[in-house]
Amino acid sequence: MSVIRCPMTLLLLFNITNGLIVGAFYVLMALGLSLILNLSNTINFAHGGFLVIGGYIAYAITPYIGFWGALLIAPPLTALIGLVVERVLIRPLYGRDPLYSLLLTFGLAFIIEDGTRFIFGPQGKPVTIPPFLAQPLSNDFFFITGYRLFMVAVVVIAVTLLFVLLRYTRLGIRIRAGTLDLETVAALGINVQLLRSLNFAVGIFLAGLSGVLAAGQLGLEPTMGTGLLMPSFIAIIVGGIGSLPGTLLGGLLIGVASGLTAVFLPAASEAVIYVMMAVVLLIRPRGLLGEEGMMS
Repeated sequence: MSVIRCPMTLLLLFNITNGLIVGAFYVLMALGLSLILNLSNTINFAHGGFLVIGGYIAYAITPYIGFWGALLIAPPLTALIGLVVERVLIRPLYGRDPLYSLLLTFGLAFIIEDGTRFIFGPQGKPVTIPPFLAQPLSNDFFFITGYRLFMVAVVVIAVTLLFVLLRYTRLGIRIRAGTLDLETVAALGINVQLLRSLNFAVGIFLAGLSGVLAAGQLGLEPTMGTGLLMPSFIAIIVGGIGSLPGTLLGGLLIGVASGLTAVFLPAASEAVIYVMMAVVLLIRPRGLLGEEGMMS
């Protein structure tokens, strides 16, 4: 029996692959959360709701423009909705105790969940993906499909573009500067309100993109955002608050840790990420890459 055909080896590869896929969702979610938290000091508990919005928008428009069109259009539409929410609901709370925005977004998350349940029903909804992407690479690696590889590629591209945006564009440089000293940025004549809005839109765009990708892999249900939200916060804490590279690392680590734990102790596959967070905070309270900050 070859190593690849060994049942335990296949089980390990299967769960590691699943962990990386789920970790990719955590990465997109956590990066968006981190962007909003770093600049606006807003703990966006509705972030999972925006993931659901992105997924259901894709579900609604896929029959008309296909999966590829939905992938291109749903995330910007989600970001546009996020802009409206930021302008109408969240902007008036800037400068106040972060507890206000936390409670607001916490309530908004329930509104989004109940709204999608009312419009689309409580049952899960499938999003049709191109048939060639649903095919496995081989009989041995039946769990590695073209769509899974496609998702990883999209996440890599999105993360790369985000880091390019933050490092080499005027908007990105202002966002990074604002996370360090927003008052000085405002004193230099930069429109801080607009900067916060654009930053919020980028974060929600990532949530919408994650929603479309998750819809094609996991299907849609109104509560799916809740299941990805808390691990995304944990990814930020494990990687280090303020560090986008740390957030990227944290998302992948907790995804793989959860997948590996499912092999040997399935009942602890969710609890392990909280244990990991506790261990990291005990050893390194600022997170794995926390002291390097956004500019790393």
